[in-house]
Amino acid sequence: MIRHIVMWKLKEQAEGATRAENAVQLKEKLEGCRSIVPGILHLEVGLAKPGLESTYDVVLVSDFTDKATLDAYQIHPTHEALKAFVGKVRESRECVDYEV
Repeated sequence: MIRHIVMWKLKEQAEGATRAENAVQLKEKLEGCRSIVPGILHLEVGLAKPGLESTYDVVLVSDFTDKATLDAYQIHPTHEALKAFVGKVRESRECVDYEV
């Protein structure tokens, strides 16, 4: 199983929306990817809570049966559209993939 974790820090303003508004949009878009390819075992999206220490705004924690499933997810048209949105609203991104 492959665990795929991605964190995004968002711009204060982008695409006519605030950081908080774009965080909610990103969460919705990510959750829309939950079943785009067979083999996604788990997909969870968290938003940083004001008042709690955080350096990033949005986190994705997802599990895939294998690397081939992760690769299929990465190139799926729904995910490609999501990446276009993220490219416009993100300040930075961090990612780690590892075997569980």
